[in-house]
This record gives sequence, structure tokens and C-alpha cells, in this order.
Amino acid sequence: MSQAELNEFRQDTRAWLAENCPAGARGPGQLANGSTKITLEPDVAAWLEACVEKRFTAPTWPTEYGGGGLSSAQARVLSEEMAAIKARTPLTGMGMTMIGPTLLELGTQEQKERHLPDIIAGRKQWCQGYSEPGAGSDLAALRTRADDKGDHFLLNGQKIWTSGASTADWMFALVRTDFSVKHEGISFVLLPMDQDGVTVKPIQLISGNSPFCETFLDNAIAAKDDLIGELNKGWTVGKRLLQFERSGIGGLSTGGSVRRGPAGAALIDIAKRYLGSTESGAINDASVRRNLLEHNMTSAAFSLTARRTVEESKAGTPGATTSIFKYIGAAQQQRSADLKRQFMGMQGLGWEGDAFAEDELDATREWLSTKATTIYGGTNEIQLNIIAKRVLGLPE
Repeated sequence: MSQAELNEFRQDTRAWLAENCPAGARGPGQLANGSTKITLEPDVAAWLEACVEKRFTAPTWPTEYGGGGLSSAQARVLSEEMAAIKARTPLTGMGMTMIGPTLLELGTQEQKERHLPDIIAGRKQWCQGYSEPGAGSDLAALRTRADDKGDHFLLNGQKIWTSGASTADWMFALVRTDFSVKHEGISFVLLPMDQDGVTVKPIQLISGNSPFCETFLDNAIAAKDDLIGELNKGWTVGKRLLQFERSGIGGLSTGGSVRRGPAGAALIDIAKRYLGSTESGAINDASVRRNLLEHNMTSAAFSLTARRTVEESKAGTPGATTSIFKYIGAAQQQRSADLKRQFMGMQGLGWEGDAFAEDELDATREWLSTKATTIYGGTNEIQLNIIAKRVLGLPE
């Protein structure tokens, strides 16, 4: 696409967004994740519907499944124009960032046709059945078994830290189909959550919410048609999905577009609101200006590096290098939340009460929630091991 065509696409996109993105879908607020168990606010529902019709929920995915078929350059323009009006992403969740891309690459044609349209249209929320009480960092030690019953597998075992399981419609899971070997005895299956054999118990976190859950599988059923990849070859599928997950956490899923979110303009506004401004309009604290400048420079460098990495990757999503972006991206999320809390002072430490505004209480919970970013999706220690072995080629 020529620069002139890209400029025309930008103008058309800007006009469409101005007309179709409701005020209630701009700025911080509710995000649609596809769950049939969550009621969307009217503006959020309208925004999702408009983007589904425009094929903007999955802008680079193939049109045959409901995607937009856009190039990475067009998708970056769309992301930039959405950021300019503070439009929220119309659809998020593991369907978009994890199982969807995995199905596109490794699913059969029938599996793509059956699952991708529902993901793109926001009709299903997905959760991840990976970790178990005895299989966290050593994920291949998992014990949840899947017994072959002809046209289906019978699943028995326990998953833990299952994000969003209480509102999810489907789960993608790693299960053991052969106990005689470790990595080679694992299969990758999909299963509906609304069945008698699935029990979900939310886990209360320090931040006060419960996005993580325990999930118990007692004779749960996964259809043979929903085996992704070959039997006992699920470890390969599972690793590829983790690369997509780390791409999302690290910011690669947007194509590396530079977006001035909380790490940019919003943090500057918060700092001025609580610390004041000089006559020239600068933040009224030199040390804060320096810390924020360093943080925003790192964010900009990170985004530009992500863009370059995506453009250099023929597949659109790199392999082991995603661990670098997950490692740095998690640290940036923590730093952003910590800076926001620092700028608010004592108002950024409230838990409840009329003395605190809603955004101040949200800042406290965000600060606590981001403590988990260096754990979920693979701990920092695991990411450093992957970088050492698979990126740098260092010996064991």
C-alpha cells in the first residue's frame, strides 16, 4: 500500500471513529471480552457491535472468518487513531490474543470455521487451563488426565490460576493423554465450561478482586473434534500459544504502535493534578519530571522496538524473543501503576471511604494488581531462562 493510500485510509478511519465510537466507550471503563455471562454497558455494547460490522475487532485476521484483512500498516493506523480519541479496544480477552491466533496457525479448517467467527464477534469468552497445583513453572509436570472415550475425552484433574474462569464460556487446556512420557504425553483440547463436570471457585486476591480461579474437572467432556494438533503433541501447540500470550502482555499484538495511554499523557495529567504546574506548564517537581521522562522514554523505545520486531517477523509474531517483551512490558506496567500511586500521595493509598475519589481507589487496586504481572504468563525467572537459552544461546 502506497503512502497516499495509507493516508486516505487514515482519514476514512478517523471519520468513521468520530461517528461510531460512543462517548461511553472512550477513556477508562468496561471492556468487552465476549462473555455471555457479563452484561455490557449500552455504549460498550454499541461500540462492539459497530466494530464487528466494520470488521475492526480483529483487523488483521482473514475476512473469511469475519476479520478485517488489514495490513500491519493499516492496523497500526487504526490503533493510532483509536488512541487519539481515547477509544477503548472494542474486544479483548484470550479469544483475541491467545486461542484465536493459535487456531489461525494450527487449527484445522473445520475448527477455524467453527470457533473463529464467535471469537471475532465477541460471542464467547475463553479461559486458559494450564497451571495446576503441582505444575506451575514446570508446566509439563501437569497431571490432569484425558481418557479416550471414542468420540470424546473424559477429563479429570484440577487447574489453578484460571483467569476469568467464572465468566468464561470455553476453556483451552493442556491435558495428559500418556503418563509414560513427560512432554510427549500432553495434548491440547478445547472444552465448554457450562457442563456438569466443571466447577469453578474464584480466588480472592490482595487487590480485592478475583480474576483468578480454581477449576475442577470431574468427568468433564472435550470432543475429539476439539483436539488441536495431534494426540500427544499438545506441548508444541501450548508453547506456541504462550508466545502469543507474551506478545499480548508485552504489547506486540498491536503491531508495536506507539500509544500514549497511562504511560504517557495520562500520567502527566495526573502528576499536574496532584503536584501542580509551573508557570510554563511543567510538572511542579523536578524529580517527578525526571522519573516520568525516563519512564516515558522507555515506553516509547519499547513500542518502537516492538514495531520493528513485528515488521521483521514474517509470521507477525516472533518466537522466543516474545519473552524479552513480556519481561520488559511487565516491568513497565508495574512502574506506571506505581508512579500513578506516588503522584496521588496519600490519596493513592485509599481502600474505601468518602475521602477518596473512584479513580483514586482504582489506582490503589491497579497498583496491587500489577504485582502479578511479573508472575502470570510466565514468571520473570522463566522469561530470563528462555532468553538465555533460546535467544542468546547460552549453555545450560
